[in-house]
Formats: sequence, structure tokens, C-alpha cells
Amino acid sequence: MTRTWTPGTADADLTAIATTPRLVIALDFDGTASPLVPDPMAARALPEIASQLARLSALPDTFVAYVSGRSMHDLKIITEHAEDSNVALAGSHGAQYWFPGLGDSEAPGAATEEGARESLWAATQPIVDKYEGVGLEPKTFGMGIHTRRATPEVEAAAFAEVDALVAERFPHWRRRSGHRVLEFSSRVEGKDTAMTVLREHYDATGILFAGDDVTDEDAMKVLQAGDLGVRVGAGETAGTLRVESPQEMAALLETLASERAAGRE
Repeated sequence: MTRTWTPGTADADLTAIATTPRLVIALDFDGTASPLVPDPMAARALPEIASQLARLSALPDTFVAYVSGRSMHDLKIITEHAEDSNVALAGSHGAQYWFPGLGDSEAPGAATEEGARESLWAATQPIVDKYEGVGLEPKTFGMGIHTRRATPEVEAAAFAEVDALVAERFPHWRRRSGHRVLEFSSRVEGKDTAMTVLREHYDATGILFAGDDVTDEDAMKVLQAGDLGVRVGAGETAGTLRVESPQEMAALLETLASERAAGRE
């Protein structure tokens, strides 16, 4: 049973994750660390979230990561990444990683067929151009179709055409849908993969994962005893807690940071 967390209130599960010996805080970006915005590349973390993540990452045995469907190139831009950052990145739904002190790496997996991405982008662009408010986002392993500026009717028509195209050209590619976005990838990794990689990399005894969309449920569903899932906004979820907005997520992180800091004094 998921319960709504009210800012400023105590919660036994939040206290438990705050006191785990080695903690990973993993956040989806769009809709979780950042409000959803019409231009995907204009997304930026709320200052209050960025400040709490910096506070958390400065604590002993406490590690912070962004976990996103964005390609690593774009994820670095929207997170305002610096090479001396102590925030890890998991991009392309868990197929790409950047770790402090180590740099970039990719999860082992099959390479995309040579020229496949470019062929799909070229075939999709004329479809996208037909519809007002629809945009194509090229990705390392595929593409995303964004409709945040489109009407629901336009979105449905555009998605139907793109679905038919991909079903004909690349029926084996993984399809994902989310808030005003449709994605296709030649890789099969999901955010469940990212949870496994982060847990092993940091030898974590607990993970707090927060997300707002369908793809984030891949991660929620593999969380273990001693972990905590937080759903941001509406929608069915396997998470334990729910907050209403990225602003409330910032308040939850502030409570987490305060409880964790107090436990390490």
C-alpha cells in the first residue's frame, strides 16, 4: 500500500532508509528532480533539490545518482554535469553510466545495428514534421518522440504512425511510453538494471529511488527489503511513499538529509 508523505512529518520508512549503513539516493530527472517542461533540453534540477543532493553526497557512506532515459550526452547537459562531480549518472535506461573518479562506461550488451539509428531517424523525421508540437529526440540507442507541445489528438496520430514505422523496420526494439513521450531502443536495459548496477558499485545496504513515470516502475519493482521507493505525482506505483511534486520531493530529501546527518554525529 502506497501512502502519501506530507512534508515536515516523520515516517518510519524514511527514518529507516536514512539510517542504513551505505545509502544510494537515485532520482529520475524529468518530473522528479526537474518539473516537466515543453522543451526537453531546457529541463534543470530545482535548486532546492540540487542543494539537498549536494548536502547528502557530502555525508559519509552516502551516494547520489541520477537515473534517466536520456542518452548520456543529453543527461550531462540537463544535469549541468562537471567532470569533478560526485553525482553518478545512469543514462539510456541503465545502458550507460558515469561514475565519479571513473568516468564513462556502458553496460555490456548488443551493439545497435550499424546505420539503424540514422535510418530510423531519417524515416521518422517526415512523420514528426507533419504534426504541430511533436519533436524527435535522437538517442544513443534509438529515439524519443516528444509531444508536450501537442494536443492529445495530435499525439495519438503521431504515435500511431511512428509505432507502425518501427513495427515494420525494427520490431525487436524495446518500446516505452511515458508522460507525453514515446521511446524506442535497440537495447533491452531498464531502470531495474540501473538499480542492480548502483547497488553493486556502491555496495549499498539501501537504495532510495524516486520517479514519476511508467519507466520508473521498472526500478520500483526490483527494490528490496531495506530500500524505499518514492512516486512523484499520480499513477499506479510499487513505491511505498508518494509526494505530489518535485518541490515536495525536495522537502523529502531535506528530511532525509537531516535525519541521516543526525545519525552520523
